[in-house]
Amino acid sequence: MRALLVVNPVATTTSLRTREVITHALASDLKLDVATTESRGHARELARLAAQNGETELVIGLGGDGTVNEIVNGLLHDGPAPERLPRLAVVPGGSTNVFARALGLPNDAVEATGALLNAIESRSERTIGLGLASGVPGTDDAGVRPRWFTFCAGLGFDAGVVGRVEQQRERGKRSTHALYVRQVMRQFLKEQHRSQGTITLEREGEAPVEDLVLSIVCNTSPWTFLGNKPVYATPQASFDTALDVLGLSRLTPLAVSRYGTQLLTSSPRRGPRGRHAVTLHDLMDFTLHSQAPLPFQMDGDHLGVRTSVKFTGVRRALRVIA
Repeated sequence: MRALLVVNPVATTTSLRTREVITHALASDLKLDVATTESRGHARELARLAAQNGETELVIGLGGDGTVNEIVNGLLHDGPAPERLPRLAVVPGGSTNVFARALGLPNDAVEATGALLNAIESRSERTIGLGLASGVPGTDDAGVRPRWFTFCAGLGFDAGVVGRVEQQRERGKRSTHALYVRQVMRQFLKEQHRSQGTITLEREGEAPVEDLVLSIVCNTSPWTFLGNKPVYATPQASFDTALDVLGLSRLTPLAVSRYGTQLLTSSPRRGPRGRHAVTLHDLMDFTLHSQAPLPFQMDGDHLGVRTSVKFTGVRRALRVIA
């Protein structure tokens, strides 16, 4: 099998030596080309070219969720075509690696490489669904380019936390779970709309869901990990269905304590619930509108502010080795 390994050289949890070991192991079983990313967006371009050259059968991302997201968007540059496009595989190298772990891979890069080689040998693959976020005609965000996401997107509070974490990392801070917890608290203290949300969820044929402070859109479950602990915002979400949504209409100290505890004790059978929590399962198309510009994130990557985002769930979008 001809494969392209896309390496993020600044991935959080892999050293140069580890990357060399992984590359050597993959090259022993594959016709391997290796490309190292040089800037933001480079992985997307490498994957786009691999999808168009007609020779590459597999694209492997060695990096975190941001690297995987770029590769997916490069592979799907011309739209989903699972039987025609190269397969996707992942070797986790980031701080959280939600997508890789949701596929059932070990969080250790070397162990995951062994699992990946076993999956290739046994021809173990599946076709997964993905989410697509795009601009909404007639709004200020109408011209925003559509972008795919693998496991989650968020408008509002959680995206603000992601943005704060990125600012700290740009200042040289390491991406740790303690860093995320601190930024959650800082975002809460500065959240202007925590008692009266500005987000409305609209879908055809249904009454709108109004006054949301937080809206998390999930393509799979778990939503994220705190160390080795999975966190389930939408336990029913799956790569085999469309999109799930968790919305919260209140983020007072009492509500944060309640829903934060529910998230920390969540399981594949039970997620956040209560008077101010809205959960929706297997949505194909819906739109989020906000009365004020709010931070927006996809797969843990802060993408600035938005007032409107259209979401589409595509059930069969890409083949993955897992």
